[in-house]
Amino acid sequence: MNKYSVRIKKLSDNAVIPTYGSQFAAGADLYACEGEAVTINPHETKLIHTGIAMEIPTGYAGLIYARSGIASKRGLAPANKVGVVDSDYRGEIMVALHNHSRDVQTIENGERIAQLVIAPYVVADFVLSEELDDTDRGAGGFGSTGKK
Repeated sequence: MNKYSVRIKKLSDNAVIPTYGSQFAAGADLYACEGEAVTINPHETKLIHTGIAMEIPTGYAGLIYARSGIASKRGLAPANKVGVVDSDYRGEIMVALHNHSRDVQTIENGERIAQLVIAPYVVADFVLSEELDDTDRGAGGFGSTGKK
């Protein structure tokens, strides 16, 4: 397991530094940093502040995913499914939290709202080509590898 130091800047005294829930957790919990509770109506999206900014290492991105507990129990998940924080971004990390449920949901200050996974990525040099290598799958798309 690789471990890197990631510099964090608290933008609010109430901000909570991300934490890992277990020794081998891939995602670090992000916490709401709001002055008061935030109400999210059914099928509504609200930007939730975390009160932190960070320096993600070059060659890595911060990927913001739903937390399984609030997604499955309360219907709350990032509106864009996976948020991407680039390594050159220095602003506040915010989560566009969407309420997929039929019930009004309330986010309390300091509540865990999402998880951040820091992962390496590849920058592609896209090269135009007239032909692509053949594979067994070919152009089979949605559901093409499943049972018939």
